[in-house]
Amino acid sequence: MIIDPTTDHRWDEFVSDHPFGWICHLSGWGQALERSFKHIKGHYLAVLDEEGMRIRSALPLFEVRSWLTGDRLVSIPFATLCDPLISSSEDFETLMDATLELAATLKISRIQIRARASDALIQDKRLSSTRFYQHHYLSLKPEPDKLLKTFNRTCVRQKISRANKSDLTLRRADGKSDLFEFYRVFCMTQKRLGLPPLPYAFFLALWDAFAQTGNAVVFMAEKNGQVIAGIVLFVFGRRASLEVAGWDEAHQKVCPNHYLYWEAIKYARENGCHIFDFGRTSPNNQGLMTFKKHWGTQVIDLPEYQYPACTDEKKVSPDTSMRHRLVRALCQRAPERAYEHIGRFCYRHLG
Repeated sequence: MIIDPTTDHRWDEFVSDHPFGWICHLSGWGQALERSFKHIKGHYLAVLDEEGMRIRSALPLFEVRSWLTGDRLVSIPFATLCDPLISSSEDFETLMDATLELAATLKISRIQIRARASDALIQDKRLSSTRFYQHHYLSLKPEPDKLLKTFNRTCVRQKISRANKSDLTLRRADGKSDLFEFYRVFCMTQKRLGLPPLPYAFFLALWDAFAQTGNAVVFMAEKNGQVIAGIVLFVFGRRASLEVAGWDEAHQKVCPNHYLYWEAIKYARENGCHIFDFGRTSPNNQGLMTFKKHWGTQVIDLPEYQYPACTDEKKVSPDTSMRHRLVRALCQRAPERAYEHIGRFCYRHLG
């Protein structure tokens, strides 16, 4: 059945209780997506227990409409960890049957389902899978002093030490003006890397949905009263994830990025988290892969399932395509005023 998580109290309770539940499964994430992106609409499929009262398994799917990249159903846009909330292969097949019915009703032929912990339970032969992106994570069980010793001495520990001697100030955002300051350094970083920026409207919608509950936290590093770096930390259950960061390259010598990462790790541990995630990484981005490895992280593949099943087993690298190279060159060369418009155009077709 399809349920409305904004009116059905069972949904968020189910997400909180499920071992694969994460912030992107919550109703607030779907509301933030629909508020920020007019081409995205959520559909929440659920399997109920025998009494028809409790949700047993579920699959949030989002309808993404684009004349440029094609129409598709995606679980879940702009989320790294977005497992189907299942406990058996049988329930997944039931949800897949319902997904195909929904796709037929919407006249959509493509389906993308992203996974991590649920990978072993997805055995449906109607799907094929790719394993291009990788996921880095860190166990927070050791005490902070012992955890610090697991980091690379030259590339992490010395830089944290340098940052601590550089009169940096940590500030937690407490309003939308702070959020905009973070967004400023985020856009600086994305432009430098040749990447379109996520629209500010999405950050604002996530802030409205999760800032008061503490599920989304923005930390900023200041020097002489100026914001020089910022991060967004998602916290849910026993997991924290740092997936968005920005920094002013003019202050790179004082290592504000390393400072914020370490402060975020300590914050997550102090707030009961057992796992700290470093987000999704393309193996083609060896600089970022190495940066995350230096923090003593473990690495696993992030599978993505497609329908219809692809018979070609060749791995396609999405970030080396001609389209990606053109967008990167355009972002790096665009004037400031045009840059955010480019981001809005690109994300009008992504998900």
